[in-house]
Amino acid sequence: MLPAFIDYFCAPGRLGDGPAEARLLQTHISYVILAGEEVYKFKKPVDFGFLDFTTLEKRKFYCAEEVRLNRRLCPEIYLGTVAVCRQKEGFCLAPTDAVGPADEVIEYGVRMARMPEEGMMGRLIAAGRLSGEHIDQIVDTLVPFYEQAAGEADIAAFGRAEAVAVNVLENFDQTETFVGHPALSRERFERISRWARAFLDRRELFDARIAAGRIRDCHGDLYSANICFAGERVYIFDCIEFNQRFRYSDVASDIAFLAMDLDYHGLEAMARRLVDRFVARSGDKGLLSVLDFYKGYRAYVRGKISLFTAADPKVDEATRNACTEAAGRYFALAERYAA
Repeated sequence: MLPAFIDYFCAPGRLGDGPAEARLLQTHISYVILAGEEVYKFKKPVDFGFLDFTTLEKRKFYCAEEVRLNRRLCPEIYLGTVAVCRQKEGFCLAPTDAVGPADEVIEYGVRMARMPEEGMMGRLIAAGRLSGEHIDQIVDTLVPFYEQAAGEADIAAFGRAEAVAVNVLENFDQTETFVGHPALSRERFERISRWARAFLDRRELFDARIAAGRIRDCHGDLYSANICFAGERVYIFDCIEFNQRFRYSDVASDIAFLAMDLDYHGLEAMARRLVDRFVARSGDKGLLSVLDFYKGYRAYVRGKISLFTAADPKVDEATRNACTEAAGRYFALAERYAA
């Protein structure tokens, strides 16, 4: 059952600049309403441990964080935060900073400019239209982004082997009960986890990355679903705002995520171009020493998410089968990196 304000704003003429009914999309943490040339995103009141949106004040805070952090890469897209206010008949939206003491605020959200769906990187990949020039655009945007991103001592500490291990090893804890699933055999699980633990013991590699200043306030979710091309611009959006330990990381972890995503789609040459150009433009040759480790970590995370979705009793059979297949492919990719 949807919240009343979501039903209200999805009705024709309530949002956007035309009479058409708004389109609702959902993720496990958000309601996203597409309305004309704009998008409105509202956080669900959920607590998954790694994120907590259970109170109105927390949702207000993380909406503001989402705008602040994503404006680093695409300020034109993130227009600001809005408050949902109750009225006698229905609801209205107002800029958060325009809300008065008499207004009854029941929710907060993020207002965005709508990006062209035909420019989404995932669509370009599916259509076979992703080019080397697209990859170059991404790299040429990311290199100055990382150079300017915060990297103070408290952020750099997240690059220590012990800190990285928190993110990496929890994935094995969370998937151990699934060992024996068609996507995750005991042998595959043991091989990947053994390799990851052995790599984490190589503390000198992680210390060298810290000394080189490569631990930054990164994007955290850098893959094709969060990249859009429009004209001469590339928009890299939807960074992690809800948990610093997923965003404070080695830049290699970000680059590895996108390279792994390209590998997953059978675009190994594009992945090599991404890495080679990034290393050349940034001068970060040390990235290569940890690249496969972070690619394996990212592949395992995506496999885990697909596995959890496949195990959800609420999903239909077609979704379950598709997610099982995807999980198997991601885990196989992680195993390949481990080799």
